[in-house]
Amino acid sequence: MGSRGPGREGLWQDVAVSSHGGTRAIIAALSANAFIAVTKFGAWALTGAASMLAEGVHSLADTSNQILLLRGGQIAKREADEEYPFGYGRAPFINAFLVSVILFSLGGLFAIYEAYHKYEEVAAGHPNELLESQWWWVPIAVLVFAIVAEGLSFRTAVRESTPLKGRQSWLQYIRAAKSPDLPVILLEDFAALLGLVFALMGVGMTLLTHNGLWDAAGTGLIGVLLIAVAVTLAVETRSLLLGEAATPEAVRSITDALAGADGVQRVIHLKTLHLGPDEVLVAAKIAVEPTTSASRVAEVIDNAEAAIRAANPMVTSLYLEPDIDRGTDPAGA
Repeated sequence: MGSRGPGREGLWQDVAVSSHGGTRAIIAALSANAFIAVTKFGAWALTGAASMLAEGVHSLADTSNQILLLRGGQIAKREADEEYPFGYGRAPFINAFLVSVILFSLGGLFAIYEAYHKYEEVAAGHPNELLESQWWWVPIAVLVFAIVAEGLSFRTAVRESTPLKGRQSWLQYIRAAKSPDLPVILLEDFAALLGLVFALMGVGMTLLTHNGLWDAAGTGLIGVLLIAVAVTLAVETRSLLLGEAATPEAVRSITDALAGADGVQRVIHLKTLHLGPDEVLVAAKIAVEPTTSASRVAEVIDNAEAAIRAANPMVTSLYLEPDIDRGTDPAGA
């Protein structure tokens, strides 16, 4: 994946690591967010802090997202059938896109609304529940605990992603990844940590200055952050839903395997499509040795198919069209 240029076995090993590591990172994030959501809502119920309510909804949205990612992985494992002859491999892409929608609507927009509502209360001179509550210390304790828990979850996601990232930057890895699980968890955990810092700033400055506008500001920053992450996720998963080609390294390995197969003179043209994170469709026209024997053509095709599957086990659907080498590539092929 990316700029590492894996070999024949490396391509498949990377996918296996991504699948296993992605599940582990999702479970770690799910466990952390489910518990943290309960503590944040509890802190909000005791103090009325808007930042805690926004963060509680944020954690609830993240928990729902991780359930969607796990469900997408389960659906992708279903066998192809008559209704879906190419299988269910795109289920993770669809669920990752739903994650971005949930993060935007349930997390980001709600936080923006809550920030505006809190601002109106402060402007109207209403008493601040956080400042009057005897439980004012609870949000601080919950946020510190949540930062530690989210930090551990983020560390798991980073550790699982590092072998796949290679020499790429983190931004390049997120943009190039064909499996959405780890990139989504990375972005969610990073946003969660930054959101907790905003919430801690809002609550802390409110307690220090006795000015509720800080609580509204922290809540608003959380909303803007979640919307930004949601838009980023939507843009990246949209390209996967549209149908991205295999990585340049995978295309090169497939082309080399075809060109080196017995009886294949050259690859006239080749197209690839990711049916899922670890499923690739290949369609190619190949120039074969001139012959009048249909059995020889079939033998060449069989050799080419075996060479491709040996070079890249991610190829689950393969269509080869034999042709005679006329020395030019057909326009628009």
